Amino acid sequence: MFIRIQTKVFHGKEHHYASLVENKRVDGRVVQTVRAHLGPVTSEQIPYLKAAYAKKKPHLVYDSIGEDGEV
Repeated sequence: MFIRIQTKVFHGKEHHYASLVENKRVDGRVVQTVRAHLGPVTSEQIPYLKAAYAKKKPHLVYDSIGEDGEV
């Protein structure tokens, strides 16, 4: 499964929508099925959603943590 992001432009402004998609092999072909529509997301949420459903979990870096480890 993976996250599919669809970007649409309304009145010159970008809007992002997320869906959870599953790949299945049916009759020798790969078919993609939408398992859930997650709705509108912000551009800041996209990497975290993709990381949550990635097969290899990446190490996420938080910008708000300073060098001394305090938030």
